This record gives sequence, C-alpha cells and structure tokens, in this order.
Amino acid sequence: MKTNRKMLKNRNLIMRPLKFSLLLMIVLSNTACRQKSNLGLILAGSTSVQPFAETLSEAYMVLHSEITIDVQGGGSSAGIMSAQTDTADIGMSSRNLKDDEVGLWSVEIAKDGLAVIVHSKNTVQNLTLSQVRDIYAGVITNWKELGGRDAKIHVITREEGSGTRSAFEGLLMDKIEIDPRSIVQDSNGTVRQLVGDDINAIGYISLGLVNEKVKALKLEGIAATRENVINGTYILSRPYLFVLKSEPVGEVKQFIDFCLSDEGRALLDAEGLITTDKGGAQ
Repeated sequence: MKTNRKMLKNRNLIMRPLKFSLLLMIVLSNTACRQKSNLGLILAGSTSVQPFAETLSEAYMVLHSEITIDVQGGGSSAGIMSAQTDTADIGMSSRNLKDDEVGLWSVEIAKDGLAVIVHSKNTVQNLTLSQVRDIYAGVITNWKELGGRDAKIHVITREEGSGTRSAFEGLLMDKIEIDPRSIVQDSNGTVRQLVGDDINAIGYISLGLVNEKVKALKLEGIAATRENVINGTYILSRPYLFVLKSEPVGEVKQFIDFCLSDEGRALLDAEGLITTDKGGAQ
C-alpha cells in the first residue's frame, strides 16, 4: 500500500510539469486565436471622409466578421500625419497631398463637391465666386448687399488643418485670409447644424452631406450637383484620399480593394459622392 502511494506521488510529481506545460499551450493557443479573430484596422483623419469611410467599414465588417474597423476623425492633416507615423493603418484626407507629403502612398476613393450652404429659408439663391470670397474676407457683412434680408451675415468656417477648409481656401479664396471673426467649427456636421438652425448663417460643407435643413447655393449660376462636378462646370470639387506610409498589404489592401470595387463604389455613389472610375494609386 505504501509502495502504491509512493508510486502515485512520484507520478503526480512527473505529471505536474506536463499539466502546466499543456495548460500554458492551451492559454497561448486561445490567446493567439483571440488575436487572430479580432483583427482591427484603424482609419483616422478627415471628418469629411469619416462618415463615408464608416459606411464602407460597416459593409466590409458584415462580409468579414473577424475584422473590426475603428474610424476616427481629427482632420486631413492629422490623418496624413497618422499615416506618416503609423499610428493609423489608413489616413483619410479631403485634400491633395502637399509637396512635403508626396512620399506617401495614396489612392482616390471618390470625388466630392464643396457646397456653399445657407438656411433653407434664406431667399438668396445664387452668388458669384467674388461675392463668396468677400463674405469670407469680411468685406460683405449684410445679406441686403446680396439681395437678401437686412441682417448681419453669420460666417461659419472650418478649423485650420481641415481638408475642407484647405480645399475651400485653395479653390476660392485666392490667397485672401478668412476673416478671423468667423465662427470656427471642427466638422462638416456641426457647420451644417449651425447653418440649419440660423437663417442668417453661411457655411461650406461636403456636397454629399447637404440635407433638407440647408440649401446649396448656385455659384456663378451653376448648381452644386454631382453632374456638374463630373462635367467640370461646378469648380468647387476635391478628392477623397486614403493615405498610407507605404503600399498596402494584407488586410489593409483587401479593405481598400473592397472600397474601390463595384460594390464599394456603389455605396459611395448612393451616399452622394462621385466615383467616375476605379481610382488610382499615387
């Protein structure tokens, strides 16, 4: 009996490290499985691109349930920097890359028009480019100067570093500074909200985000429409870019390929963006 107990004790001593090794292997295996089944991509940058990237991400995650995609704002400059520093898998930009950013890899997923918007009940329908420039420079300050009501114009702009602001300044302001007294907002959504709540306000947002609460003004008699952006008669348009530090591989490439596919382009078209071709990497 003593011999059996001694043998059992010795067997337990032998088996204990084996059990520990087996347990460790199971833990490591489960951890690896969890990591593999919770692959995550981070997109960061332009708040103009953000809602459309979210739409694409949601559709992609339906097809690939093992993937999670986190889409963050911050502005185009922040998105490009996140690509440069590898703090995001994909940076989002609603402006072209600058000279000191050309070493990055980028692809245009769509084009967008910039709409100059007013409250839906504002009686002004059309402005010249010069009039819009003068409004934002603080030269024209009352709607009656433009054929509207006798009321002060409440000018709303985007923050420095915003791709929307960079595009607006580059396409329209002709190196004239925006009046520092303008109301600064940090997203297209808040600009739209403020203009939709204030009959005396004016702002500019992505054409794809115009809704029933605001009205896109004609510029030089040309309506802000998808068709007019495509045919080139409406001049306020800009690219929507995905930006990476280097050429995409793996899951990042698969996601970008989905965004450029017929299905991805159809989603963007349905959201009001303009996808005239498959896009091109730079």
